[in-house]
Amino acid sequence: MDLFDDLPEPTQPGGPVTAARPRAGTEEEEDEKEEEEEEERRAKRKREDAESEADKKEEQGEIKKVCLPVLKGYVAARRGERDEMQDAHVLLPDMSSCLSLPGQSSRVSYFAVFDGHAGARASRFAAEHLHHNLANKFPSSELRADSENVDKLIKKCLLDTFRQTDDDFLKKASSQKPAWKDGSTATCVLVVDDMVYVANLGDSRAVLCRMEAAADGQRRSVTLALSKEHNPTMYEERMRIQRAGGTVRDGRVLGVLEVSRSIGDGQYKRCGVISSPDLRRCQLTANDRFIILACDGLFKVFSADEAVKFVLNIVQEGSGERRAGLTEEEVQFEAACQQLASEAVRRGCADNVTVILVSIGFRAKSSSSSSSQHTQFD
Repeated sequence: MDLFDDLPEPTQPGGPVTAARPRAGTEEEEDEKEEEEEEERRAKRKREDAESEADKKEEQGEIKKVCLPVLKGYVAARRGERDEMQDAHVLLPDMSSCLSLPGQSSRVSYFAVFDGHAGARASRFAAEHLHHNLANKFPSSELRADSENVDKLIKKCLLDTFRQTDDDFLKKASSQKPAWKDGSTATCVLVVDDMVYVANLGDSRAVLCRMEAAADGQRRSVTLALSKEHNPTMYEERMRIQRAGGTVRDGRVLGVLEVSRSIGDGQYKRCGVISSPDLRRCQLTANDRFIILACDGLFKVFSADEAVKFVLNIVQEGSGERRAGLTEEEVQFEAACQQLASEAVRRGCADNVTVILVSIGFRAKSSSSSSSQHTQFD
């Protein structure tokens, strides 16, 4: 399926085209025939000119029939062997009500997983406030329409959003008696029309399932990493922590904290633990099936590719039980999400497990479009 569906068929000339008559002997009939042939030639030239102009506009991006993604989110959460569920999550397939921007024309979706540690207050705070901060800072449709680089606007929006959310939580945490020591990872997927922006702190992850044609003519799944993990054993992360005066022992900051970037963790901010997310983008195509967002509880017992294939097998088998109000596809994705989280616990993960599964479909909408590839922001 082509992302840019073809243009409308060229407009046909008014009235039926008269079939060519047999050659007649009278001068009047000959004149009439020549007139009809000339009319047909003019109509043909008109069609060719219209097609040429349409092709030219399509090349310039002036006329596009874009297939925009239709996203639906499913969530499954398991406490595992922990005494408390410290994960939090948000599913907003349509953020338009939160954005409240006049003239807003884009479809904006938001999905996020927050994996708390040393308590659940940081993860819950981020789940409650981060998308509201994002909505307040999100560039208006007018500004995005006039901008030569929308990515720069959204990058700044995401960086500012994470910084404010962290600052707000640290301020609240330090005002408590005793001060809160909670922290949280954050993996947020923001979809603007057909462009996915992923902001990640810590060791939760986001992966995309894309179907591609193989050499034997069959379609195979390809797993694309949409996020980068942050832990103190990574060279750049360790160097930043050491430059800030911190140390890394047993793969942890000061021998305690497993992640090198987070929201909260006020006692480690002086040691180089920061709240600046890694930012990536990826344009969705009609070959994309779903996105998995999950905390590290899932990926302790599943590789990214194993998780994608696990979901794909359930969706393709169609073994889910029918439920009122849900389509067959929705039943399969719901079943896949629940079974993936349960399987992580069955495989021995003692940690909290939260999985968000986002199905991807497409619908047509007339628009201009740009072609961006999967990449990391500079």
